[in-house]
Amino acid sequence: MHADVITLAHRVEHLAADTVGPSADAVAIADGRIIAVGTASDLEPLRGPGTAVHDFPGAVILPGLTDVHAHPVWGSFSTGSGVDLSGATTLGQVFARLTAAADTRATDEWITGYDLDVNVFDGDPTGIVLAEHFPGRPISLMTSDAHALVVSPRGVELAGLTGRETFTDASSIEVGPDGRPTGLVVELQAMDLVFDHYPEVPVDTAAEYVRHQLERLARSGLTGLHALDFSDPSEAVYRHIEEHGDLPLRIRCSPLVPADSPPDVWQHIADLQGRRGRRWHVEGAKFMLDGTADNGTAWFDHPDIHGENREPLWRDTDAYRAAMRFFTERGIPTATHAIGDRAVRFALDVIEEVGPGTRAPHRIEHIESIPDDLLRRFAELDVVASLQPVHATRHTRADGTDNWSRRIGPDRVAHGWRTRDLLDHGAVVALGSDWPIGPGDPRIGLADCQLRRPVEEPDAAPVQPGQAISAREAYTGMTAAAAYAAGASAELGRIAPGCLADLTVFAANPFDLAPEAQPGNAVLATVVGGVVQLHTNTAKGRS
Repeated sequence: MHADVITLAHRVEHLAADTVGPSADAVAIADGRIIAVGTASDLEPLRGPGTAVHDFPGAVILPGLTDVHAHPVWGSFSTGSGVDLSGATTLGQVFARLTAAADTRATDEWITGYDLDVNVFDGDPTGIVLAEHFPGRPISLMTSDAHALVVSPRGVELAGLTGRETFTDASSIEVGPDGRPTGLVVELQAMDLVFDHYPEVPVDTAAEYVRHQLERLARSGLTGLHALDFSDPSEAVYRHIEEHGDLPLRIRCSPLVPADSPPDVWQHIADLQGRRGRRWHVEGAKFMLDGTADNGTAWFDHPDIHGENREPLWRDTDAYRAAMRFFTERGIPTATHAIGDRAVRFALDVIEEVGPGTRAPHRIEHIESIPDDLLRRFAELDVVASLQPVHATRHTRADGTDNWSRRIGPDRVAHGWRTRDLLDHGAVVALGSDWPIGPGDPRIGLADCQLRRPVEEPDAAPVQPGQAISAREAYTGMTAAAAYAAGASAELGRIAPGCLADLTVFAANPFDLAPEAQPGNAVLATVVGGVVQLHTNTAKGRS
């Protein structure tokens, strides 16, 4: 049998413990799968007249990187049509970016923005300040945690918000002393009331936004991601892209089970399972048991300094328990967003009640602050800890002056972002970005979780430095651990015969680099199902 493709490099890094073998520098691929791993001379007999050989001198081949928590469709909408507010640390900087956008748009056209730092406000965020600088403009800015909007008075008017709306989850339209909306719109059901008034984006435009961002993510080293959503127009967008080419990476979609939803909604999500294209498929169900600590909608054992962060999004926790059992009994993997300590404990209790997953383990997402007694339960119950380290390094500050730290207090801050502790207690820790909430480039997040600070800020004090992990542990979190989280360890996250040929080729071995150098480690190529995509001009391709 001849190989379709042979990739050559200085070294092949297996990463998964059960695939460690003799030193290798070549991988042979046929029909989208790895057929041999060894030295170039070992694989020479597999080279035929039609074999494409890609030589990457000095490079390293790793299993393809997978981001286990991202939002590619709505994230691409936000970044494609909205104003980027990342790095704006004062209201003046926010206004400057909005002014630049307003100068190019009609006065009645919506201006949307994303990655708004709530710390720019002196007190609670309010849209009223937008009217002072942009009178009559409909403006809607998504906060950096993506769980709230700050909406201008004109936007509030167009959306018909009154402050008297009621929701089945912890959503709210905040009002001031006069009973009128302040423009702070909290959580998903309330946010949807504003989204419904955004200009409609045609599918072809949406698909171009998504394709552009996926190509960018592939160039940064990703060969796959887990989309923790599957709302409209996700399917139409993925199909449109595949009608005109291929997705640049694999996407595993897990639809959201709305809080307090009835069984007919669960059945609809169950019926979506297995829907697929060439490089995307639906598998799993995502729950949001609570919201975010920054908004006061997380579920902690004790309230925060404002008396908030004490309730779940699922007002009917028995409904959450029943829904988890519904999906588990049907072999559908679950992933539960749980921020606060009580939410994590409740999710673990319910998982213990309903039993283990069959196709893939249960997952808990985010896990921002938990006490010691919960650490061991992840390994005991075979629950994957799905973490986004950039939340710790980029949404909080070591001195505790950020909104998250002030709200929940020093005792809970001291038990925050426990990546090291979870690994030491035997948990499988899978890593993601929560893009667009965090940087989508995996090299940035992987460096951050080694440094416990933004990699590009050498003078920043590390956040919980004792929770730092090694480069090998970090990259394992996006390879072998990511595959385990998807129940795909037999096919992904390893470089071994029989596995799908998903690979990332780096110019240098990240394990030989300081964390600060890893974001600049060039991605020479990604391989998805045996299809090689070159990302620089330094690789030599020949047949």
